[in-house]
Amino acid sequence: MTATAGTPVRVGVFGLLGSGNLGNDGSLEALLGHLRADHPDAVVDALCGGPEAVTARFGIPATRLHWNRAEYRTASRAGAIAAKGLGKLVDVFRTASWVRRHDVVIVPGMGVLEATLPLRPWGFPYALFLLCASGRLLGTRVALVSVGAAEIRNRPTRALVRWSARLAAYRSYRDTRSRDAMRAMGVDTARDEVYPDLAFALPAPPAGEPSGAPGPVCVGVMDFHGGNDDRARADEIYERYLDGTIRFVRTLAEEGRPVRLLTGDRCDATVVDAILDAVRSPLVTAAEPASLADLMKEMAAADTVVAVRYHNLICALKTGTPVLALSYAAKSDAVMARMGLGAYCHPAREVDADRLLEQFRTLEKASAELRRTLAERNLDAARQLDHQFTALAAAVFPAADRTHARQESR
Repeated sequence: MTATAGTPVRVGVFGLLGSGNLGNDGSLEALLGHLRADHPDAVVDALCGGPEAVTARFGIPATRLHWNRAEYRTASRAGAIAAKGLGKLVDVFRTASWVRRHDVVIVPGMGVLEATLPLRPWGFPYALFLLCASGRLLGTRVALVSVGAAEIRNRPTRALVRWSARLAAYRSYRDTRSRDAMRAMGVDTARDEVYPDLAFALPAPPAGEPSGAPGPVCVGVMDFHGGNDDRARADEIYERYLDGTIRFVRTLAEEGRPVRLLTGDRCDATVVDAILDAVRSPLVTAAEPASLADLMKEMAAADTVVAVRYHNLICALKTGTPVLALSYAAKSDAVMARMGLGAYCHPAREVDADRLLEQFRTLEKASAELRRTLAERNLDAARQLDHQFTALAAAVFPAADRTHARQESR
Protein backbone atom coordinates (compact mmCIF):
# COMPACT_ATOMS: atom_id res chain seq x y z
CA MET A 1 0.00 0.00 0.00
CA THR A 2 1.40 3.42 -0.87
CA ALA A 3 0.68 6.93 0.31
CA THR A 4 0.60 8.35 -3.19
CA ALA A 5 1.21 6.68 -6.53
CA GLY A 6 4.71 5.21 -6.45
CA THR A 7 5.50 6.63 -2.98
CA PRO A 8 5.88 4.12 -0.12
CA VAL A 9 4.11 4.70 3.18
CA ARG A 10 6.54 5.88 5.83
CA VAL A 11 6.05 3.99 9.12
CA GLY A 12 7.81 4.84 12.37
CA VAL A 13 8.01 2.50 15.35
CA PHE A 14 8.53 3.90 18.82
CA GLY A 15 9.42 2.55 22.26
CA LEU A 16 12.05 1.23 24.63
CA LEU A 17 13.29 -1.13 21.96
CA GLY A 18 16.80 -2.54 21.70
CA SER A 19 17.43 -1.77 25.38
CA GLY A 20 17.81 -5.34 26.59
CA ASN A 21 14.16 -6.21 27.27
CA LEU A 22 13.28 -9.30 25.22
CA GLY A 23 9.53 -8.74 25.49
CA ASN A 24 9.68 -5.26 24.01
CA ASP A 25 11.84 -6.47 21.13
CA GLY A 26 9.50 -9.42 20.61
CA SER A 27 6.59 -7.02 20.14
CA LEU A 28 8.61 -5.15 17.52
CA GLU A 29 9.52 -8.40 15.78
CA ALA A 30 5.84 -9.37 15.56
CA LEU A 31 4.87 -5.99 14.11
CA LEU A 32 7.70 -6.03 11.56
CA GLY A 33 6.65 -9.52 10.49
CA HIS A 34 3.16 -8.20 9.79
CA LEU A 35 4.40 -5.10 7.92
CA ARG A 36 6.79 -7.10 5.75
CA ALA A 37 4.07 -9.61 4.86
CA ASP A 38 1.12 -7.26 4.32
CA HIS A 39 2.80 -3.91 3.53
CA PRO A 40 6.12 -4.88 1.89
CA ASP A 41 6.55 -1.45 0.29
CA ALA A 42 6.39 0.41 3.62
CA VAL A 43 9.57 2.26 4.64
CA VAL A 44 10.15 1.59 8.35
CA ASP A 45 12.47 3.15 10.90
CA ALA A 46 12.52 3.51 14.69
CA LEU A 47 12.85 6.05 17.50
CA CYS A 48 13.97 3.86 20.36
CA GLY A 49 16.13 3.23 23.41
CA GLY A 50 18.82 1.13 21.72
CA PRO A 51 19.11 2.19 18.07
CA GLU A 52 22.30 0.29 17.35
CA ALA A 53 20.81 -2.97 18.60
CA VAL A 54 17.56 -2.45 16.67
CA THR A 55 19.40 -1.76 13.41
CA ALA A 56 21.75 -4.72 13.88
CA ARG A 57 18.98 -7.19 14.64
CA PHE A 58 16.04 -5.98 12.55
CA GLY A 59 17.79 -4.19 9.69
CA ILE A 60 15.90 -0.89 9.98
CA PRO A 61 17.35 2.60 10.55
CA ALA A 62 16.93 3.80 14.13
CA THR A 63 17.34 7.04 16.08
CA ARG A 64 18.09 7.38 19.78
CA LEU A 65 14.97 8.13 21.84
CA HIS A 66 16.59 10.74 24.10
CA TRP A 67 19.14 13.44 23.33
CA ASN A 68 20.66 12.93 26.78
CA ARG A 69 22.48 9.59 26.74
CA ALA A 70 22.34 9.44 30.55
CA GLU A 71 18.54 9.84 30.66
CA TYR A 72 17.91 6.77 32.81
CA ARG A 73 20.84 7.27 35.17
CA THR A 74 20.35 9.00 38.50
CA ALA A 75 21.61 12.58 38.29
CA SER A 76 23.25 13.95 41.45
CA ARG A 77 25.74 16.54 40.19
CA ALA A 78 24.70 19.96 38.94
CA GLY A 79 26.02 19.27 35.44
CA ALA A 80 24.10 16.02 35.13
CA ILE A 81 20.91 17.65 36.40
CA ALA A 82 21.32 20.51 33.93
CA ALA A 83 21.91 18.05 31.08
CA LYS A 84 18.69 16.25 31.93
CA GLY A 85 16.74 19.49 31.96
CA LEU A 86 18.23 20.59 28.65
CA GLY A 87 17.50 17.14 27.21
CA LYS A 88 13.80 17.53 27.98
CA LEU A 89 13.70 20.71 25.93
CA VAL A 90 15.80 19.35 23.06
CA ASP A 91 13.64 16.23 22.88
CA VAL A 92 10.57 18.35 22.14
CA PHE A 93 12.10 19.40 18.83
CA ARG A 94 13.85 16.08 18.11
CA THR A 95 10.62 14.13 18.56
CA ALA A 96 8.55 16.53 16.46
CA SER A 97 11.16 16.47 13.69
CA TRP A 98 11.14 12.66 13.63
CA VAL A 99 7.35 12.37 13.76
CA ARG A 100 6.74 14.76 10.86
CA ARG A 101 8.79 12.55 8.54
CA HIS A 102 6.22 9.74 8.86
CA ASP A 103 2.72 8.95 7.68
CA VAL A 104 2.02 6.85 10.76
CA VAL A 105 3.86 5.98 13.96
CA ILE A 106 3.14 2.69 15.72
CA VAL A 107 3.88 1.86 19.35
CA PRO A 108 3.98 -1.97 19.24
CA GLY A 109 2.70 -3.60 22.41
CA MET A 110 4.65 -3.11 25.66
CA GLY A 111 3.26 -1.73 28.91
CA VAL A 112 3.54 1.87 27.78
CA LEU A 113 0.46 3.03 29.71
CA GLU A 114 1.33 1.48 33.06
CA ALA A 115 3.70 1.94 36.00
CA THR A 116 3.75 -1.59 37.39
CA LEU A 117 7.55 -1.34 37.63
CA PRO A 118 9.47 1.68 39.01
CA LEU A 119 8.99 4.61 36.63
CA ARG A 120 9.72 8.34 36.74
CA PRO A 121 7.25 10.67 34.97
CA TRP A 122 9.93 12.63 33.09
CA GLY A 123 11.44 9.50 31.55
CA PHE A 124 9.42 7.34 29.17
CA PRO A 125 5.96 8.80 30.03
CA TYR A 126 7.21 12.23 28.97
CA ALA A 127 8.71 10.79 25.77
CA LEU A 128 5.41 9.08 24.92
CA PHE A 129 3.50 12.30 25.53
CA LEU A 130 5.84 14.20 23.18
CA LEU A 131 5.23 11.54 20.52
CA CYS A 132 1.44 11.64 20.75
CA ALA A 133 1.28 15.44 21.00
CA SER A 134 3.58 15.81 17.99
CA GLY A 135 1.45 13.39 16.02
CA ARG A 136 -1.72 15.32 16.77
CA LEU A 137 -0.13 18.71 15.94
CA LEU A 138 1.57 17.54 12.73
CA GLY A 139 -1.17 15.31 11.35
CA THR A 140 0.74 12.04 11.76
CA ARG A 141 -1.44 9.30 13.15
CA VAL A 142 -0.04 7.58 16.25
CA ALA A 143 -1.27 4.06 16.94
CA LEU A 144 -0.94 2.34 20.32
CA VAL A 145 -1.27 -1.33 19.36
CA SER A 146 -2.09 -4.07 21.89
CA VAL A 147 -0.52 -2.04 24.69
CA GLY A 148 -0.69 -2.65 28.41
CA ALA A 149 -2.20 -0.14 30.85
CA ALA A 150 -2.86 0.12 34.57
CA GLU A 151 -4.26 2.77 36.88
CA ILE A 152 -1.48 5.10 38.04
CA ARG A 153 -1.48 6.92 41.37
CA ASN A 154 1.45 9.27 40.83
CA ARG A 155 -0.21 12.44 39.53
CA PRO A 156 2.41 13.65 37.01
CA THR A 157 2.80 10.16 35.52
CA ARG A 158 -0.96 9.67 35.47
CA ALA A 159 -1.50 12.99 33.65
CA LEU A 160 1.16 12.28 31.02
CA VAL A 161 -0.16 8.77 30.35
CA ARG A 162 -3.77 9.96 30.18
CA TRP A 163 -2.99 12.72 27.69
CA SER A 164 -0.82 10.41 25.60
CA ALA A 165 -3.72 8.00 25.25
CA ARG A 166 -6.18 10.78 24.45
CA LEU A 167 -3.95 12.22 21.74
CA ALA A 168 -3.29 8.88 20.02
CA ALA A 169 -5.32 8.29 16.85
CA TYR A 170 -5.72 4.56 17.46
CA ARG A 171 -5.67 2.48 20.62
CA SER A 172 -6.00 -1.22 21.34
CA TYR A 173 -5.13 -3.11 24.51
CA ARG A 174 -3.72 -6.52 25.33
CA ASP A 175 -6.37 -7.26 27.99
CA THR A 176 -9.68 -5.90 29.27
CA ARG A 177 -8.10 -4.73 32.52
CA SER A 178 -5.90 -2.35 30.55
CA ARG A 179 -8.89 -0.86 28.78
CA ASP A 180 -10.77 -0.58 32.07
CA ALA A 181 -7.79 1.17 33.66
CA MET A 182 -7.68 3.81 30.93
CA ARG A 183 -11.42 4.36 31.23
CA ALA A 184 -10.98 4.83 34.99
CA MET A 185 -8.29 7.44 34.30
CA GLY A 186 -10.63 9.48 32.12
CA VAL A 187 -9.96 8.20 28.59
CA ASP A 188 -12.92 7.52 26.30
CA THR A 189 -12.43 3.86 25.37
CA ALA A 190 -15.80 3.29 23.66
CA ARG A 191 -14.15 2.48 20.31
CA ASP A 192 -11.03 0.80 21.70
CA GLU A 193 -10.68 -2.96 21.19
CA VAL A 194 -8.90 -5.70 23.14
CA TYR A 195 -6.62 -8.21 21.39
CA PRO A 196 -3.93 -10.65 22.57
CA ASP A 197 -0.38 -9.44 23.12
CA LEU A 198 1.50 -9.03 19.84
CA ALA A 199 4.03 -11.68 20.90
CA PHE A 200 1.34 -14.31 20.32
CA ALA A 201 1.83 -13.57 16.60
CA LEU A 202 5.41 -14.87 16.69
CA PRO A 203 6.11 -18.38 15.37
CA ALA A 204 6.52 -21.04 18.05
CA PRO A 205 8.93 -24.01 17.90
CA PRO A 206 7.49 -27.54 17.88
CA ALA A 207 6.38 -28.63 21.34
CA GLY A 208 8.48 -31.27 23.05
CA GLU A 209 7.08 -34.73 23.67
CA PRO A 210 6.67 -35.52 27.39
CA SER A 211 8.79 -38.57 28.25
CA GLY A 212 6.54 -39.81 31.04
CA ALA A 213 9.28 -39.33 33.65
CA PRO A 214 9.70 -36.00 35.48
CA GLY A 215 11.63 -33.74 33.11
CA PRO A 216 13.22 -30.30 33.09
CA VAL A 217 11.63 -27.23 34.62
CA CYS A 218 12.27 -23.72 33.31
CA VAL A 219 12.29 -20.98 35.94
CA GLY A 220 12.08 -17.45 34.55
CA VAL A 221 13.56 -14.95 37.00
CA MET A 222 13.44 -11.19 37.36
CA ASP A 223 15.28 -8.43 39.18
CA PHE A 224 12.04 -7.68 41.00
CA HIS A 225 11.73 -4.88 43.56
CA GLY A 226 8.03 -4.13 43.25
CA GLY A 227 6.45 -1.21 41.44
CA ASN A 228 6.09 2.55 41.77
CA ASP A 229 3.99 2.23 44.92
CA ASP A 230 6.47 -0.16 46.57
CA ARG A 231 9.58 2.00 46.69
CA ALA A 232 9.60 2.17 50.51
CA ARG A 233 9.85 -1.62 50.78
CA ALA A 234 11.64 -2.46 47.54
CA ASP A 235 14.53 -4.26 49.25
CA GLU A 236 12.16 -6.31 51.41
CA ILE A 237 10.16 -7.38 48.35
CA TYR A 238 13.30 -8.37 46.48
CA GLU A 239 14.71 -10.41 49.36
CA ARG A 240 11.44 -12.25 49.89
CA TYR A 241 11.10 -12.99 46.18
CA LEU A 242 14.71 -14.17 45.90
CA ASP A 243 14.57 -16.31 49.06
CA GLY A 244 11.35 -18.02 47.97
CA THR A 245 12.71 -18.69 44.48
CA ILE A 246 15.97 -20.12 45.85
CA ARG A 247 14.06 -22.46 48.17
CA PHE A 248 11.84 -23.57 45.30
CA VAL A 249 14.76 -24.24 42.94
CA ARG A 250 16.75 -26.03 45.66
CA THR A 251 13.84 -28.38 46.39
CA LEU A 252 13.45 -29.29 42.71
CA ALA A 253 17.19 -30.00 42.43
CA GLU A 254 17.13 -32.15 45.56
CA GLU A 255 14.32 -34.16 43.94
CA GLY A 256 16.50 -34.74 40.88
CA ARG A 257 14.73 -32.31 38.53
CA PRO A 258 16.89 -30.40 36.04
CA VAL A 259 16.20 -26.66 36.39
CA ARG A 260 16.93 -24.12 33.64
CA LEU A 261 17.08 -20.48 34.75
CA LEU A 262 15.87 -17.94 32.18
CA THR A 263 15.93 -14.15 32.00
CA GLY A 264 13.89 -11.56 30.10
CA ASP A 265 16.10 -8.50 30.53
CA ARG A 266 19.82 -7.87 30.96
CA CYS A 267 19.27 -6.73 34.55
CA ASP A 268 18.00 -10.20 35.53
CA ALA A 269 21.50 -11.70 35.35
CA THR A 270 22.20 -10.73 38.97
CA VAL A 271 19.26 -12.87 40.12
CA VAL A 272 20.54 -15.84 38.12
CA ASP A 273 23.97 -15.47 39.74
CA ALA A 274 22.44 -15.29 43.23
CA ILE A 275 20.41 -18.48 42.68
CA LEU A 276 23.34 -20.41 41.20
CA ASP A 277 25.55 -19.33 44.08
CA ALA A 278 22.97 -20.32 46.69
CA VAL A 279 21.92 -23.70 45.26
CA ARG A 280 25.21 -25.00 43.79
CA SER A 281 23.83 -28.04 42.00
CA PRO A 282 24.86 -29.42 38.59
CA LEU A 283 21.16 -29.86 37.88
CA VAL A 284 20.64 -26.08 37.96
CA THR A 285 21.90 -24.29 34.84
CA ALA A 286 21.27 -20.95 33.17
CA ALA A 287 20.51 -19.96 29.60
CA GLU A 288 21.38 -16.66 27.95
CA PRO A 289 18.40 -16.01 25.65
CA ALA A 290 18.81 -13.20 23.13
CA SER A 291 15.21 -13.18 21.89
CA LEU A 292 11.74 -14.48 22.61
CA ALA A 293 12.48 -17.21 20.06
CA ASP A 294 15.36 -18.38 22.27
CA LEU A 295 13.06 -18.36 25.30
CA MET A 296 10.42 -20.38 23.46
CA LYS A 297 12.96 -23.01 22.41
CA GLU A 298 13.95 -23.50 26.04
CA MET A 299 10.35 -23.65 27.23
CA ALA A 300 9.17 -25.99 24.47
CA ALA A 301 11.71 -28.54 25.72
CA ALA A 302 10.54 -28.27 29.34
CA ASP A 303 7.83 -30.16 31.19
CA THR A 304 6.76 -27.09 33.13
CA VAL A 305 7.59 -23.37 33.48
CA VAL A 306 7.52 -21.07 36.50
CA ALA A 307 8.05 -17.44 35.53
CA VAL A 308 7.72 -13.83 36.65
CA ARG A 309 8.23 -11.59 33.62
CA TYR A 310 5.10 -11.06 31.54
CA HIS A 311 6.69 -12.09 28.24
CA ASN A 312 8.26 -15.15 29.86
CA LEU A 313 4.69 -16.19 30.62
CA ILE A 314 3.62 -15.49 27.05
CA CYS A 315 6.48 -17.58 25.66
CA ALA A 316 5.44 -20.54 27.81
CA LEU A 317 1.77 -20.12 26.89
CA LYS A 318 2.62 -19.75 23.21
CA THR A 319 4.59 -23.02 23.20
CA GLY A 320 1.75 -24.80 25.00
CA THR A 321 3.89 -25.56 28.06
CA PRO A 322 2.01 -25.49 31.40
CA VAL A 323 3.19 -22.46 33.37
CA LEU A 324 2.82 -21.15 36.90
CA ALA A 325 2.94 -17.35 37.11
CA LEU A 326 4.70 -15.46 39.85
CA SER A 327 2.38 -12.55 39.30
CA TYR A 328 3.50 -8.98 40.00
CA ALA A 329 0.70 -7.13 38.17
CA ALA A 330 -2.84 -7.53 36.93
CA LYS A 331 -1.54 -8.13 33.39
CA SER A 332 -0.06 -11.47 34.49
CA ASP A 333 -3.33 -12.61 36.04
CA ALA A 334 -5.20 -11.44 32.93
CA VAL A 335 -3.11 -13.35 30.39
CA MET A 336 -3.17 -16.49 32.52
CA ALA A 337 -6.96 -16.32 32.82
CA ARG A 338 -7.32 -15.66 29.09
CA MET A 339 -5.34 -18.79 28.31
CA GLY A 340 -7.20 -21.00 30.80
CA LEU A 341 -4.58 -21.09 33.57
CA GLY A 342 -6.05 -18.51 35.93
CA ALA A 343 -5.80 -20.89 38.90
CA TYR A 344 -2.02 -21.07 38.60
CA CYS A 345 -0.87 -17.67 39.85
CA HIS A 346 1.26 -16.90 42.91
CA PRO A 347 2.03 -13.38 44.23
CA ALA A 348 5.58 -12.29 43.38
CA ARG A 349 5.61 -9.84 46.29
CA GLU A 350 4.77 -12.57 48.82
CA VAL A 351 6.52 -15.69 47.57
CA ASP A 352 5.81 -18.65 49.87
CA ALA A 353 8.02 -21.54 48.76
CA ASP A 354 5.84 -24.22 50.37
CA ARG A 355 2.68 -22.89 48.77
CA LEU A 356 4.50 -22.42 45.46
CA LEU A 357 5.62 -26.05 45.49
CA GLU A 358 2.07 -27.17 46.23
CA GLN A 359 0.72 -25.18 43.27
CA PHE A 360 3.55 -26.49 41.09
CA ARG A 361 2.69 -30.11 41.85
CA THR A 362 -1.00 -29.46 41.13
CA LEU A 363 -0.02 -27.88 37.81
CA GLU A 364 2.07 -30.88 36.83
CA LYS A 365 -0.74 -33.31 37.63
CA ALA A 366 -3.02 -31.39 35.27
CA SER A 367 -0.37 -31.07 32.55
CA ALA A 368 -2.02 -33.14 29.82
CA GLU A 369 -5.34 -31.32 30.13
CA LEU A 370 -3.65 -27.91 30.26
CA ARG A 371 -1.67 -28.62 27.10
CA ARG A 372 -4.91 -29.33 25.26
CA THR A 373 -6.43 -26.12 26.62
CA LEU A 374 -3.41 -24.08 25.54
CA ALA A 375 -3.52 -25.52 22.01
CA GLU A 376 -7.12 -24.35 21.66
CA ARG A 377 -6.48 -20.92 23.18
CA ASN A 378 -3.45 -20.32 20.95
CA LEU A 379 -5.53 -20.94 17.84
CA ASP A 380 -8.05 -18.40 19.09
CA ALA A 381 -5.28 -15.87 19.85
CA ALA A 382 -3.94 -16.24 16.30
CA ARG A 383 -7.37 -15.55 14.83
CA GLN A 384 -7.82 -12.48 17.01
CA LEU A 385 -4.43 -11.07 16.04
CA ASP A 386 -5.24 -11.51 12.35
CA HIS A 387 -8.29 -9.37 13.01
CA GLN A 388 -6.16 -6.86 14.93
CA PHE A 389 -3.81 -6.34 12.00
CA THR A 390 -6.74 -5.97 9.61
CA ALA A 391 -8.35 -3.38 11.91
CA LEU A 392 -5.05 -1.53 12.28
CA ALA A 393 -4.56 -1.30 8.52
CA ALA A 394 -8.12 -0.03 8.02
CA ALA A 395 -7.73 2.61 10.73
CA VAL A 396 -4.22 3.83 10.02
CA PHE A 397 -2.97 3.16 6.51
CA PRO A 398 -5.78 4.97 4.66
CA ALA A 399 -4.90 8.01 6.76
CA ALA A 400 -1.36 7.77 5.44
CA ASP A 401 -2.72 8.14 1.92
CA ARG A 402 -4.38 11.42 2.87
CA THR A 403 -1.56 12.91 4.94
CA HIS A 404 1.48 12.13 2.84
CA ALA A 405 0.80 14.83 0.26
CA ARG A 406 0.32 17.42 3.00
CA GLN A 407 3.59 16.48 4.69
CA GLU A 408 5.50 16.60 1.40
CA SER A 409 4.48 20.24 1.00
CA ARG A 410 5.80 21.31 4.40
